Order: sequence, then structure tokens, then C-alpha cells
Amino acid sequence: MQYHNIILFASGRGSNIQAILDHFKDNPAFVPRLIVCNRPGIGAIDIARDHGIPHIIIDRQNFKSVEFLEKIISLEPSLLILAGFLWKIPDALVQAFPNRIINIHPALLPRYGGKGMYGAHVHQAVIDAQDKESGITIHYVNEHYDEGNLICQVHCPVIPGDTPDTLAGRIHRLEHYFFPRTIEFLLHNMTE
Repeated sequence: MQYHNIILFASGRGSNIQAILDHFKDNPAFVPRLIVCNRPGIGAIDIARDHGIPHIIIDRQNFKSVEFLEKIISLEPSLLILAGFLWKIPDALVQAFPNRIINIHPALLPRYGGKGMYGAHVHQAVIDAQDKESGITIHYVNEHYDEGNLICQVHCPVIPGDTPDTLAGRIHRLEHYFFPRTIEFLLHNMTE
């Protein structure tokens, strides 16, 4: 059996991390080695503690440090998974793990991507534009916000009367279902 070391990154409550851990709970080949957070006191830290997964809290300076890069490399990850992580990944990290860093975005890229486009900001922009559909995009990470090669997109309707919260609920259901399964697909294809 090939084992896959996984590093998860989060900036918030960690609902996507929880969905991923739930999906892989009976799969011993999926080995979450570290959860990287950029804010203290967030839900993702509680999830790390509940599951006995080491976690670290980083600031912008140590995120770009050689020491952080070396720590990540030393864990020999198959994938680095951005699950609601809001910072741009340093170029050195992207270059160290080409096509092995993935992100989930709560809209249909290339629309509504880029710096500052996250969470309710995205959903409000979709509603303001009177789009008839939204969805999620899972993509590889490159040196630019939300511009890496697409892996998967899943669409959902924007319903008349939607608010950012109601649309977010629909988007979260898509994320929690499709993100773990896309990760599973990518890891399976790494072993073939």
C-alpha cells in the first residue's frame, strides 16, 4: 500500500478539513501530517486537536521563510491542500511542489477569482452580477491567485432571492462532497 502524506492549510472554521478527514477516516493510506493555520483560535485548530494532527500557526514572515519551506519538504507530502486558506502561497513553495498544491474556490473561475475574492465577497459579487449559476472550482495552485490549471468545476443554480448566506450554504454542500472525492481521485492516480 502506498501511503500519502497530506498537509492541510486553513484560515477559518475548517469545515472542508473536517469533510476531508471524515471522508478518509477509514483509509490508512491517507496520512494527515500537519494542519497549517494563519490565525490563532480558529476552528481548524480545534479539528487538528480533536484528530491528534500536529498543527502550526504561521505569520507572514515565517510563511515565506526557508525554515518553513524545509519543514514542509521534510514531511514528504503527496499533496498540499488549501481548504479555505486565504493567503497567496509563496513562489518557493509552489516551485517545490508543482502540481501538488490544490485549492478550492467558491465560484466558477476565472470569474470572481483573485485577491480579496473569498467567502461572502464572492457570493455577493455573483448575486450582484445577476448570474444564473455559481459553483466551485478545484484547481492547482501556481504563482498567481486562482489562476492555476483547473481540475474540476461543479455548478449550482443561483436562486432568485438568494443572499450571500443562502448561496454559501449551497456552495458548502458542493465543497464538502466534491473536494474529498477529487482529492481521492488525484491520490489514486498518483499510485497508478
